[in-house]
Amino acid sequence: MSTAPEVSPARSRPSSGVIRGLLPTFWVLLAGGLSACAVGPDFKRPVTSATDRYTETAMAVPADGRTQFVMGRDIPFAWWEAMGSPALNRWVERALTANPNISAAEAGLRQAEAYAKAQGGYFYPTVGVGLSGQRQRWANDSGQTPGLYNLYTAQASISYTPDVFGANRRTVEALAAASEVALFQREATYVSLVDNVVATVVQVASLHDQLAAAREVVMANQRAVDIRREQARVGHVMDMDLAAQEQALAQVIAVAAPLEAQYNQSRDLLRALCGVLPTDPLDDMISLADLHLPAELPLSLPSALVEKRPDVRAAEAVMHAASARVGIAMAARLPQFTITAARGGLSEEFGHLFSAGGPFWGVTGSVTQTLFSGGTLLHEQRAAEQGLIQAEAQYRSTVIGAFQNVADILFSIEADARALAANTAGEEAAKRILDLTNAQHRLGYVDELTLLTARIGYQQARIVRLQAETNRYGDVAALIQALGGGWWNRR
Repeated sequence: MSTAPEVSPARSRPSSGVIRGLLPTFWVLLAGGLSACAVGPDFKRPVTSATDRYTETAMAVPADGRTQFVMGRDIPFAWWEAMGSPALNRWVERALTANPNISAAEAGLRQAEAYAKAQGGYFYPTVGVGLSGQRQRWANDSGQTPGLYNLYTAQASISYTPDVFGANRRTVEALAAASEVALFQREATYVSLVDNVVATVVQVASLHDQLAAAREVVMANQRAVDIRREQARVGHVMDMDLAAQEQALAQVIAVAAPLEAQYNQSRDLLRALCGVLPTDPLDDMISLADLHLPAELPLSLPSALVEKRPDVRAAEAVMHAASARVGIAMAARLPQFTITAARGGLSEEFGHLFSAGGPFWGVTGSVTQTLFSGGTLLHEQRAAEQGLIQAEAQYRSTVIGAFQNVADILFSIEADARALAANTAGEEAAKRILDLTNAQHRLGYVDELTLLTARIGYQQARIVRLQAETNRYGDVAALIQALGGGWWNRR
């Protein structure tokens, strides 16, 4: 019965001592790598020009007397609740829960964060173990019986690449900036979705009311055609009068047809925003009268706009990533250091891997420096530097566009307020004309055609007022989005 050979202390202890002695060296190299300088520019947040207003002149209070701007007030994320419509609230909450773009944006953010965390693992040594076994036949041309043997190898290794010039730190920095881009893209998705849902619900409600008014106009014109046709039959009017009335009927029918298409398309858009198909039923339909303009419109300070707009913050993060990529390209042109240590055993018998003669160990240090690459590394650095210049210009363009966006919407709100006030007055005047004409008709002072004309005039004035009110609501939603949408207050 064979016995395992006795382990020789003189052969085993030094090897294990060497490996144990290497561990402090690894930690020293690790600390040195983490504390070494990182080449390339250190990112500094861009400074934007200070301004105390969004437009060349101070904005006036909207002329309809229903709302006013409140400079410096914070924007709640659930700003739509101020419109006082439970149905609108349900539609927004449904979209925030079921819209696939939200799920995609959330996954995109988690992916970017995972990439940044994964890159951080390169700050630490890599430790691995391996075990292999093989059976091999000796090649023998002497005529003797070929020999067979087994060979087993077990090995533990540790390797580390110190981040001497900060290539890995700049890579982590770039990936962390990319995760910030994904973060603000996610917040922009939330803000845009809310704005689109509110605008679509307003559009559906408005088109519902406009269609009702347009049908009233069609019915009144149809009645007028019937009267003219009877009058022409008995010779009270000429055929030209009948043709003119028929032409008016055809025109109002032509106007009503696109409204119905727009109404159905808006309903389909609302379904899509809520993550359902056009075949799904659509409940909770509302009238424009169920909505209310907020009495006060929050208006962020111009100095805070660059902090609030997700697109501006995303552009800043893009510039941060571009700055880090310059450092990555510079570090690629400098020496690269690596140290590797391994300890294991090799034997023809598995049980003797770590017996006398079986153990082995080794330590390797290396430094590499690219001397010639056809200008590749140089031009990659120049490309990264131009990428930073491009990102800086795109950031400035985004900031300018953000201020322009807010200013344009403020002008639209001011103009819409005047238009809505005028159209409301026009509708009220048309209603008075209809009421007076109706009273005169009951007394026999005017005929039915005159009454129908007054009714048509009122419904047409109502349609114009509904369109103006729709624009007013749409611009209020656009203003909230332009100011950042309150994403920082999202629960």
